[in-house]
Amino acid sequence: MSGTTTDRMLIVLLSASNFVIGMGAFLVIGMLTPLAQDLGLTPGEAGQVMTVYALSYAVLSPLIVSLTGRIGRRRVLALGMTVFALSCLLASLSDTALGLNLSRLVAACGAGLFTPVAAATAAGLSAPEERGRTLAAVFFGLTLAQVLGVPAGSFIAYTFGWRSAFLIVALLALPCLYFIWTRVPTGLRFQAVSLRDLGAVVTDFPKMLAVLFTSTFLAAIYVLYTYVAPLLEATMGFGRNGITAALLVFGLGAVAGNIVGGWSADRLGPRRTLLGCATLQVLCMPLFSMLPLPLPLLFLLIFVWSTAGWSFMASQQLRLVALAPEQAPVLLALNAAAIYVGAAIGSAIGGAVLVYGGLIALGVWAGIVGIAAVLHIIWSHRLAPQPASA
Repeated sequence: MSGTTTDRMLIVLLSASNFVIGMGAFLVIGMLTPLAQDLGLTPGEAGQVMTVYALSYAVLSPLIVSLTGRIGRRRVLALGMTVFALSCLLASLSDTALGLNLSRLVAACGAGLFTPVAAATAAGLSAPEERGRTLAAVFFGLTLAQVLGVPAGSFIAYTFGWRSAFLIVALLALPCLYFIWTRVPTGLRFQAVSLRDLGAVVTDFPKMLAVLFTSTFLAAIYVLYTYVAPLLEATMGFGRNGITAALLVFGLGAVAGNIVGGWSADRLGPRRTLLGCATLQVLCMPLFSMLPLPLPLLFLLIFVWSTAGWSFMASQQLRLVALAPEQAPVLLALNAAAIYVGAAIGSAIGGAVLVYGGLIALGVWAGIVGIAAVLHIIWSHRLAPQPASA
């Protein structure tokens, strides 16, 4: 099926839908200050909104994907997008932290169903030699959300209120839902997965160690990323426009990272790519503890940091598919969950750093967690060696 116009349009559709998912998932980061002020929360308490979403996704995504393993992919994708759209509508109507957190739990259900199924669908329809680029293309929507969605959400939140940003995400989900239902082929199924399949992977230590590299890697990033807006406000004097510009630069780095990551996964292999990404994180993130910096240098640092961070996903997904092709749907679901385990752990560590070390210590602690990611990929590869190309 690879290479046809229908296939290309399906990849574009899945990528566009991931854009909406990514915008809705991560826009909290760009609106932390107006959200906290409106609900009477501290930055650390507002950051817990991201933690709730992340933990809910991590717990629920593998279960939901397993329970829907025998249902046609079109129905599963449409269900995931519908739930996500409703959750964003609920968030836009929330006037308490409890209501907002409950809406984020619902959002995690929708996103946790959609994103891994989209990845598994794309991988299943691709030739083996093209899977790295195909997965990168599907993941590009999440990357583009960093470029346009999160900065736009931040600008909207500062200008019109944070609820407006959630409402816009809900509206953007509607055309995606329509095209999913009308363009994804009916009866599209791959090998069905079940709770037994999930249990088999979860109890396989080398495979779970490989999956959990995603958590370690992203935990390091989210120590800093969750609180980057208040950090830049405090050290650089940024307001709405400065935060929006910084997030836009981060998003451009994410696009570059997505492109570089897909190329590197196919040519250098997943292990070398992941080790390089983790090492660059260790070098970049402690520099944020040296703020303030000249503006051009700051934006260059943000760009390089983001490029290194967003180069890892295609390699990680390709590595997991190669590790056990017959268990790819479960592994990719667990990998998607691991993204949010990492986000939750990183956000929690960052919140603790704010209490005991202050904003300026975030970069140093992010770098320390980054060292753990370097050690993790080395250990994981030794226990579960990949093919020679990896």
